Amino acid sequence: MTSPTVPVVIVGAGPSGLTAATLLAQYGIESLVLERWEGVYPQPRAVHLDGEIRRIVERLGIGAGFDAISRPALGLRLVDSRHRVLAQFDRDPAGGRNGFPEANLFDQPELEALLRANLALHPAVSMRGGVEVTGMAVEKDCVRADFDDRATGGSESVRARYVLGCDGANSLVRTAIGARMRDLRFTQRWLVVDIATTVDPGHWGGAHQVFDPRRPATYMRIGTTRHRWEFRLRPGESADDYRDLARLWPLLAPWLADADREGLELVRVAEYTFRAQLADRWRAGRVFLLGDAAHLTPPFIGQGMGAGVRDAVNLSWKLAGVLRGELPESVLDTYEAERKPHAHMLIRLAKLTGLIMTEGGELGNRLRGLLAPRLHRLPGLTRTIISGESPPLRRSALVVAPRLRRGLAGRLVPNERMADGRRVDDLIAGRYAVITTSDPSPAEAATVEQRGGVVLRVMPGTALHRWLRGGRADAVLVRPDGTVQTCARTVSELCSALPSFAPSTRPAQTGSPTPKAVD
Repeated sequence: MTSPTVPVVIVGAGPSGLTAATLLAQYGIESLVLERWEGVYPQPRAVHLDGEIRRIVERLGIGAGFDAISRPALGLRLVDSRHRVLAQFDRDPAGGRNGFPEANLFDQPELEALLRANLALHPAVSMRGGVEVTGMAVEKDCVRADFDDRATGGSESVRARYVLGCDGANSLVRTAIGARMRDLRFTQRWLVVDIATTVDPGHWGGAHQVFDPRRPATYMRIGTTRHRWEFRLRPGESADDYRDLARLWPLLAPWLADADREGLELVRVAEYTFRAQLADRWRAGRVFLLGDAAHLTPPFIGQGMGAGVRDAVNLSWKLAGVLRGELPESVLDTYEAERKPHAHMLIRLAKLTGLIMTEGGELGNRLRGLLAPRLHRLPGLTRTIISGESPPLRRSALVVAPRLRRGLAGRLVPNERMADGRRVDDLIAGRYAVITTSDPSPAEAATVEQRGGVVLRVMPGTALHRWLRGGRADAVLVRPDGTVQTCARTVSELCSALPSFAPSTRPAQTGSPTPKAVD
C-alpha cells in the first residue's frame, strides 16, 4: 500500500512541536504530529517563559488561558547562604517592551494541555499519540517516516514534504540525519524538587538564586500552590538520597517553617544533569531540528523551552511560504543561519551565569558577596537583565543591514499598545509590516496591502517613534515573526523587498488601503 502524504510531519508534541503545528495551521498548512506519549507528559519540567515567548503564546490563541495558569514573577534576587539579599533586579509585572510580563512562571503540563486543546481547533492538524518513530528515509521529493503503534505493535509509514524533529534531547530525527551534539563543556548535576502546599511561605514573588559554595540553589513560586526548588548535588549524592520529605527537609527547612511540614505534598523529586550542547547541523535537506533536538541550555536564565519556541516561530512562516509557492525554497537556509548563533549566545550566557553562581569555592563565594551588591552600578547591566530584549539575529538573506552599522535589523519590534487598545502584534498578525515615521503615498500603501502586508504610521512622541529614531531609521520592514528585516529612509525602498505573503486566517480587507496610525 502507498503511504499517505502530508506537507509536514512533526515528530514530538512538546512546546516546540505544538507551536510549529499551530502556526503552520494559521497559514493553512496541513501537518501530522507524531508523539510517543498518548497524553500530556505529566511531570513538571520548564517553569519559566519570558515576555518574548509570552507574545508568541498570545499569537497562538491561548493568552487568556495561559494567564489563568501562570503568575508574573517580580524579578530576580541574588541571596547568600543565609538568604540575605545581595542584589535585586525588579521587573514590572504589568509588562514591558514585549507587551506582557517579562518573567512568567507556570507548570509545563498545564501549558501543554492548553496547546493541545487549542491545536484541536485547527482542522489542518492531525495528531497521533502513542506512536514511536523508528526511522526515516529520503525519497525523490519527500521524506518517509516509519513509526510503530505502541498499543497494537503495528507498523505504519507516512510521507511528508518536510519533517520537523521536535523530539527532544535523545532525538531520533537528529540521529537519522547524522547530526551530532557538540559539547560546550558544562555539566552539573542538580536535584529538582516540586512541592504543592496551600500554606503561603511568605517569600518575595520572584526567582531566588542562592550563592552558596556548599549548596547553590534556586527557588521560585510557580503557582498559587506550587513551588520549585533546585539544589546542586554534591559528589556521591543522587536523587535516591532525597526520595521523601523527611530526607528533603534539611534542604527545605530554611525556606519553610516547621509548622508548614504537614501541609506539604511532594509532587516530584528528580535528578537532572544540566548540560550545554549544540547540534553541529540543524538541517539535512527536507528535515529540520528544533528545540532540545538542536540545543540544550542550562536553566540558569530560564531560556531552555523558549529557545525551542523561537525555533518554531522562525521556521514556520518560512516553511509555509515555500509550501504555498510564495517564497523561494532558499529562504529555508536562513533558519539555521539565524537561529543557531542566537541559541548559542543564550547558551553561553546561561553557562556563564551558572559558573558565576556556583563555582570558585569559598573564595568565589566571598567575591560574589562583594560584587553582587554592586552589579546595579555597572552601566546598562540592570537594563539588560530586566528589558526582556533577546540578542538580535545575525545577518542573513532575511536580515539585511550595512556591514558598518547594524541598526535595528535583526531586532524584534516592540509590542507597544496603541490608543485603541491593540498591540503592534495584533496589527501585524503574522504578516509583513512596514513601520514608518512618515505618510506613505497611496500607491505605496496599496502595494504593501496588495502583497498581504500592513503599513503602520507611527506618530511623534510615541514609543515606536522613539525606537525608530533611536535606531536611526525612518522606516523598517518587519517580517511575519516580528523581526526587522531591513531599514530604509522611505517606504518605496522597502516595497521592492516585500514578497506577496499573508496568513490564511487574516481577516479580509475592505475599502481602499490606508496606513494605520500608531498613537
